Order: sequence, then C-alpha cells, then structure tokens
Amino acid sequence: MSARALLAVAAAICLAGSMQVALSQATGDQEKMNLEQNKAIVRSYMEEIVNKGNIAALNRYLSDDVVFNNAWGFRQRFPAIRQSILSAFPDHTMTIQDQVAEGDKVVTRVTFRGTHQGPFNGIAATGKQVEWSGIAMDRLADGKVVEMWHVQNTTVLLQQIASPPPADSTK
Repeated sequence: MSARALLAVAAAICLAGSMQVALSQATGDQEKMNLEQNKAIVRSYMEEIVNKGNIAALNRYLSDDVVFNNAWGFRQRFPAIRQSILSAFPDHTMTIQDQVAEGDKVVTRVTFRGTHQGPFNGIAATGKQVEWSGIAMDRLADGKVVEMWHVQNTTVLLQQIASPPPADSTK
C-alpha cells in the first residue's frame, strides 16, 4: 500500500473517531438535558400540587392514569388526601432536600413541616410543630409523571405528636 493510501486510511479512521466522539457527546448532552427536564417537572409538581394545593395542576404534571404506590385512581383521591392533611396540619409545607435522576426516574428526598392543629390518625391536636422526612420516586414519560412511589417517615411524625408533654419540674 502506498504512503498516500495509508495516509488516507489513517485520516478516515481519525475522522470516524472524531465523529463518534462528537455524536457520543451530543447524545450525552441530550440525555443530561432530559434528566434535568424531568427533575424540573417533579420539582414543579411538588411545589404546585403539594405546597400550593393547585388541583388544576394535576392535569399538567400527572398522566390521566398515573399509578401511586401501585394503586390506580390517585388523581381522583388526591383532593381528599390533601384535605385530610391540611385539616391536621393547616400550615403543611414540603421542602426538597436532594434530587437525583437516572433514565426515566427522578428520586427526591423531602422534609415535611407543619403545626398539629387538628386530629390526625386518632390523635387530637397538640399544637406541636413537627417535621418528618420522605422519599419520592417518580417515573416520567412524555413530560408527565406516570408512576409514583412515595414513602414518609410517619413513625417519627407520630412520635412527635403522641409524646406526652414534659413533666412539670416545679412539683
């Protein structure tokens, strides 16, 4: 093979390698952008629906047949769920602590806060300010949440509102 032919082959290999790197970079950039978009969708629904109670936002962020903790009908049940939480904790808020995305899933670690001002789980209002944690894993498709797996540390919440008041130290 002539020097000119070897040079042409070497140039073609280098060009193909450069194109593969560029294509890989573009694919990686697109994937990162999709992950960031999914995280933004989850942050937005948590703010709009959980913190602000914007029931109309259910249509914007959740698919019609969203599955919550392996159960159907979440969109129909959510208003009652929210009302029961607000009856017990009228100042209920949720703060996002961490968020990670991979593929079509977003995992969000949150902290809930509120003042126990109404009955909750059979416990009368205590007036105590409480805080408890939770984890949400949401799967997205076509820009909407289609599956939700959420857990909260309700044991910590119940310990805070069920504990007896401090003993009177003057006796």
